[in-house]
Amino acid sequence: PFALSVARSAERSRRAPSQAQQQPAKQFQGITANRMTRKEAAFIRQARVGILATVDERDQPLNLPFCFAFDGECLYSPIDEKPKAESARELKRIRNIRANPRVSVVVHRYDDEDWSRLAHIIIQGRASVLTRGETHRKAVRLLRRKYPQYRTMTLDDRPVIRISVDRCIRWGRI
Repeated sequence: PFALSVARSAERSRRAPSQAQQQPAKQFQGITANRMTRKEAAFIRQARVGILATVDERDQPLNLPFCFAFDGECLYSPIDEKPKAESARELKRIRNIRANPRVSVVVHRYDDEDWSRLAHIIIQGRASVLTRGETHRKAVRLLRRKYPQYRTMTLDDRPVIRISVDRCIRWGRI
């Protein structure tokens, strides 16, 4: 009975958009989903690390910490020179993005002493892999400006992940 109920519910949700999908963003219990505000953009821009979530062709998720730069519309993350078990083009996150470009990113602030400062933003979007071109060069410039470590790495010939922001979900005081 439970499995049948779940299956029927899933079938209904595939047929018709949910109420949440039909209505603009709402605020509930401190969570807000909306178009990005200036404060949210600044919160994302100042973050040193985020968590990137991808999904492979078998729907197996992968979460990993990543460095990124943000230009107000897209996040950019290089496949840098730090040691990796596979070649840059064969990394699991790259294979996952090619199989399913929908990704999620969490950027958060954690304060062990003052939990009233806790906050996070979930970014949902679409990822692509850049290997050359003006957008790739722009991404490398942004990354080098934000992270001094990248100034000595050869990022120009390495892939960069670009994440176009579709939705921004905020919790806490940003």
